Amino acid sequence: MGSLNNVSAGKEFVRRNEKLKASTDLSISGTLDIIRSNLNVKDQRPTIPLGHGDPSPFACFRTTHVADDALNIAVKTGKFNSYAPVGGILPARRSVAEYLSRDFPYTLSADDVFLTSGCRQAIEVIISVLSYPGANILIPKPGYPHYDACAAANNLEIRHFDLLPEKAWEIDLEAVEALADENTLAIAVINPGNPCGNVYSYEHLKKVAETAKRLGIPVIADEVYGHLTFGSNPFVPMGVFGSMVPVFTLGSISKRWLVPGWRLGWIVITDPNGFLKEAEIPSSIKQYLNMSNNPASIIQAAVPHILENTKEEFFENTISLLREALDICADEIKEITCISLLHKPQGSMFVMVKLNTLLLKDISDDLDFCNKLAKEESVIILPGIVLGVKNWLRITFSIDLPSLKDALSRIKSFCQRHAKPQNLKLDQRRTATGYLPGSNLQSLEFHEAVDVESKVKTFES
Repeated sequence: MGSLNNVSAGKEFVRRNEKLKASTDLSISGTLDIIRSNLNVKDQRPTIPLGHGDPSPFACFRTTHVADDALNIAVKTGKFNSYAPVGGILPARRSVAEYLSRDFPYTLSADDVFLTSGCRQAIEVIISVLSYPGANILIPKPGYPHYDACAAANNLEIRHFDLLPEKAWEIDLEAVEALADENTLAIAVINPGNPCGNVYSYEHLKKVAETAKRLGIPVIADEVYGHLTFGSNPFVPMGVFGSMVPVFTLGSISKRWLVPGWRLGWIVITDPNGFLKEAEIPSSIKQYLNMSNNPASIIQAAVPHILENTKEEFFENTISLLREALDICADEIKEITCISLLHKPQGSMFVMVKLNTLLLKDISDDLDFCNKLAKEESVIILPGIVLGVKNWLRITFSIDLPSLKDALSRIKSFCQRHAKPQNLKLDQRRTATGYLPGSNLQSLEFHEAVDVESKVKTFES
């Protein structure tokens, strides 16, 4: 072996795991790091983060004092400084089971609950446990990219099914049936939706359960935004259909309690027929957790007090703040010609908007838009490409209202500055629904092939 004073020799000496780079390329945090690298250090305005779902830095989204008190009590007892048992301490697991059972037609037990370091670890665990050579997994598009990263790390074939914007981002169940085969290990369902803000009706979720039953696959139900709803559809947990099809419910205290940094999540098995136990899945989850890390003992100790004593007033205040922020966001987006909100969210903390690059003179795609927006306006938003759809944008509205208004004003100025001259007049002539008449909402890529001149004529006719 030659000298290690050059790169090629270094590669001979040691090699890295290339899958880690691929996983980073698929991640929200990795993409946001790239976008933040474009910030202009000479811009004295504050950077406004509309790229990720963490409202906790803003004072208006402070967690409840009940959570603070629970953590203080756990620390002061001095009883929770040691390692926690695999899967979580019994009082915490029991409290999660009781919390979720409020919405179920049957009662869960502590044995159905496995605590994890946030919902991200729950995703990693359940995909790893279910994986086997030659298997595939059904993942929504647009979706949360951590599913893709974990599937790729486990050598799974990823099969994406579309969410339909013209149907309030419902799952394309016909596509699901066409994609599945005997090697499909599960379907992932995110409700309330990240990134689309969808909140599925009982009827739609029942159809999802019926489809999964016909296909003979369990449902991975990502409900980290559970109960964060502010539209006409109430939150319905997928676990209510557990007697029809086995369900893995993934959740956490991160979003509803506004403490994502506390890293306390769970995997809950909702399978009253016992199919998963017969397949030894619970023991496999525990075996995987034996090789992994547990959430901090102190946080686990605080969970029972948090889940049992948080007042409804705290949740109502959070929903009120999100609803007001969403209304502002939706109204302001109507005034920005090159982006369109096709369906107003009913839950979570995000809006997905369609970017029309044909109206812009020097923007090639959604990533280019986000990079230049960061450089010129110090506003960070997430490009849709990392979520599985090109030329869409995910905008977070869970920040304080003055900052949100400032950010949207900057985005509008950016779009006006980059608009093609013949389209500037459209800025003041938007429809009430926020998109140009004549748009084909049947496709995630609508208007990609329509020239600007014909689009202006369509609007003016």
